[in-house]
Amino acid sequence: VQLQASGGGLVQAGDSLRLSCAATKRTPGAYGMAWFRRAPGMDRDFVAAITRNGNNAYYAESVWGRGAISRDNVKNILYLQMSNLKPEDTATYYCAAGRIITSTMRDPNAYEWWGQGTLVTVSS
Repeated sequence: VQLQASGGGLVQAGDSLRLSCAATKRTPGAYGMAWFRRAPGMDRDFVAAITRNGNNAYYAESVWGRGAISRDNVKNILYLQMSNLKPEDTATYYCAAGRIITSTMRDPNAYEWWGQGTLVTVSS
């Protein structure tokens, strides 16, 4: 699986943004997928994850109520819709895919494939 993230950019606090992650070569429908982010000088943090069929989603407390993860297994695209963005959301966002289970969805080490990252900068 190859993943290509896009949709990042410079936005103002309070704005909304939708990130996309296109999967190529092999269908990602067999894998759980997720978004992680890394702020400058910080560790990579879990943002949101979604099960293979898209029926269940999991979120970090920091984006609860502001983030919505979804996937289109026909188009092979993963999305992350973020609203009411805050300066602390500034980070490089990475999509990931893997043969994961619910208990490992928040663990970056559980994911086998990663996109290259897309930078989101939120100005105050």
